[in-house]
Amino acid sequence: MTPERETSNRERVPSGARERTPAGATATGRPRTRLDQPRSPRRRLLPEWDPEAFGRLSERIARFLGTGRFIVWMTVVIIAWVLWNIFAPVDLRFDNYPFIFLTLMLSLQASYAAPLILLAQNRQDDRDRVNLEQDRKQNERSIADTEYLTREIAALRIGLGEVATRDWIRSELQDLMKELESRQHDGHVVFPAERPHGRDVDDH
Repeated sequence: MTPERETSNRERVPSGARERTPAGATATGRPRTRLDQPRSPRRRLLPEWDPEAFGRLSERIARFLGTGRFIVWMTVVIIAWVLWNIFAPVDLRFDNYPFIFLTLMLSLQASYAAPLILLAQNRQDDRDRVNLEQDRKQNERSIADTEYLTREIAALRIGLGEVATRDWIRSELQDLMKELESRQHDGHVVFPAERPHGRDVDDH
């Protein structure tokens, strides 16, 4: 390589690239993230809320919307609204016929009620799914326990079939006593005669 080309290559390389990267910094110059320290909180433009608390609130609203009390109160409010805007003095009326503001309020209520009801229904579906999964696992455990108990009972029955029961022993003894009595009546010697005391001849 000629000296002129060498100097041109040196001029192209920036001076910061030839310097050694300092400790604790990455190749791009950013400080290395410390894993032993918590991150600084990020600023969010949207407001934060608790999904669980919002879900419970939606369920309460959905339960209230599905009661007769809500229908009665809504009917009373609509009737009072219409009567006030018809028979009240003109200066005090705030929604003249055809009651555009009332229609807007009812539309707004329906637009909020539908998502809240769907959210409450989704939460109920999630709970039902969890309950069904728990019931399925409980049924599987119950079936396994039942099969185990069935096998144990079958093994006990097989084992008891080979054991002499009290009734069987009693019947065998009764048959033996009947056989002995029949032999005694026939003149057979049931028990051998007692040997005389003293030294037996066969002992020689």
